[in-house]
Amino acid sequence: MAILGIDLGTSSVKVIVLDTRGRTLSVSKAGYTVMIPQPSWSESDPNEWWAAVVSAIQTAMAQVPQADITAIGLSGQMHGVVLTDEEGLPIRAAMLWADTRAQPELERYRTLSPSLLERLANPLVPGMAGPMLCWLANHEALSYQQARWALQPKDWLRLRLTDEVATDPSDASATLLYDLLADNWADDVIAALNLKRRLLPPIIPSATIAGRLSAQAAAALGLPAGLPVATGAADTAAAALGTGLLVPGPIQLTLGTGAQFVQLCSEPKADQTARTHLYRAADSANWYAMAAVQNAGLALDWVRQMLNATWDEVYASAATVPPGTAGLLFFPYLTTERPHHPTPSSTAAFLGMRIDQRREHLLHAALEGVAFGIRVAFEALPAADEANTLRLAGGGSEHPAWCQMLADILNRELFTVNTPTASARGAALLGGIASGIWADALATASIVPRTSLIAAPEAERVAAYNKVYARHLENVNVYSYN
Repeated sequence: MAILGIDLGTSSVKVIVLDTRGRTLSVSKAGYTVMIPQPSWSESDPNEWWAAVVSAIQTAMAQVPQADITAIGLSGQMHGVVLTDEEGLPIRAAMLWADTRAQPELERYRTLSPSLLERLANPLVPGMAGPMLCWLANHEALSYQQARWALQPKDWLRLRLTDEVATDPSDASATLLYDLLADNWADDVIAALNLKRRLLPPIIPSATIAGRLSAQAAAALGLPAGLPVATGAADTAAAALGTGLLVPGPIQLTLGTGAQFVQLCSEPKADQTARTHLYRAADSANWYAMAAVQNAGLALDWVRQMLNATWDEVYASAATVPPGTAGLLFFPYLTTERPHHPTPSSTAAFLGMRIDQRREHLLHAALEGVAFGIRVAFEALPAADEANTLRLAGGGSEHPAWCQMLADILNRELFTVNTPTASARGAALLGGIASGIWADALATASIVPRTSLIAAPEAERVAAYNKVYARHLENVNVYSYN
């Protein structure tokens, strides 16, 4: 028996085939376009998602043609909005988490009573579904009025797979339309914002069967019709499950297009400073505190493309150029940063460029700038001072020199989790729990991936990076969005 896990990311979909002993049988990936039709906008065509899913699943199954798939699980990028009609067909392009056009709509949230804001238990971010829906209602009234559903990306994919509409608590709790204390949609907030309640799907647990693979989808994918499909979870919640983060205590850093520090907690305790987030975990038992970074792999990939560099060249510069890059600083804030940042409206810039600097210096400075942004987020996490070690996961965690730079800048030992597809693995585990292979999330403890020390801070570089970090903070607000 085997389970198929699908992780619908920002720029690509990853698919994993996992057996019941936790072994990875095959992995595949297919990309799609992130569109920037206007400054501060970020969109994707869900039809491209579907084409990539079909391609990735067919590729994964071709590697293990004898695999007997018994269930499917899902995870996906958080916060976005997919407006669909009654049949589930997209009415417009999907709006993504990096989109900041709804910044003015946050003023509507600030007029809410303190008691309502307290129940949301999260800082106000424009790239979440609530503000985006407010923007759509104000600026694209026709699309908004025509819509039957406003779905998260992975929920649109499940609709395409099963013809059933639902969401799960981990994604719902990251919309700014969810009552963390009541553990359900925040109907009072929705009404106060004058949004249509009927747009929001029913909420069911992440590890339950939300539907079965339709005949039409099965034919496209080359899989048997009727396979159970789990509700699934937001990618960060799924990654925590997939890497074996099952109980409160450890802090995990996941590196991808964005970056996230995650720590499970047994009760929904909001950050009173409103700098970090609180969401539902995928296990239906816990919550997790999160300090999120918008400009991680997103900024590195932009620099890589602008300088026509390979990823190997980007990461190699971490070892070939000394700390501080001879005075060169990079500020990675291509999009508005999350509220943990002292100046969320900071913009991106290279500062301190000289004629003797070369491309490797710019690449090294980009890595430093992103790592400093990650450190700012880490220091905002309530339990940061108590953590001497960090777990490291995600596709951006595989290069030793980059990991060493992170260990030195964060001044923490880093233990890598032996799975490059954490969210897809977590999605597969949710499929297995939903279909009865495992009783619950804790039952997967026997198959958690191994962890191993990948980098430890070295005192001389820690001291050097502390000085550069201080300069970074002094200059980070040199440019800001208007």
